[in-house]
Amino acid sequence: MARWKKPSKDEVLENRRTLAARARRGDLRLPGGVAELRKGIGMTQDEFAKIIGLTRRQVAEIEAGAANPTLETLAKIGRLFGFAVGFVPTTQ
Repeated sequence: MARWKKPSKDEVLENRRTLAARARRGDLRLPGGVAELRKGIGMTQDEFAKIIGLTRRQVAEIEAGAANPTLETLAKIGRLFGFAVGFVPTTQ
């Protein structure tokens, strides 16, 4: 398996734009969205965990869908990216 490499500053900016567009469309979902957001800005799970006040294991469990994060935790994650937690209409 190829090792993950940190994105360049230009790649981070493009990742942020892409992720913001997906969020506006309602196409960014838990648990995968958390990993995409984290990787999009070039952070390891450990770096990300320290910033939001969790352990690396907690971040890994959230990203794997094995955790049930509180609203407070989701709000912390969202704030880091300029997002708020809310309801998104489904498309049918």
